Amino acid sequence: MRRYIMACVGALLLAGCATPEQKAAAMQVEMDRMMQVYGPACIKLGYPANSDPWRDCVLHLSAKDDIDRYQPHYYAGFGRSRWSMGGFWGPYW
Repeated sequence: MRRYIMACVGALLLAGCATPEQKAAAMQVEMDRMMQVYGPACIKLGYPANSDPWRDCVLHLSAKDDIDRYQPHYYAGFGRSRWSMGGFWGPYW
């Protein structure tokens, strides 16, 4: 039984590994998505398409969006966050 469990764990660990080619393909897909989402906004901001400043703009807008989306908002307003108004215990704790 122990050998079976170890074999299953080993198989799962190997299945979770990705080759460098697979990682590069995944990064290319992510970059294509970012160019589709943020590219038009950078063009409207005046950057010529497919230039280095345009690519920099795409990366900056993507990073800003990630920070806004995933950064915890502790003081998001009353009722929207358990950390608002002083934490779990109220404003006077």
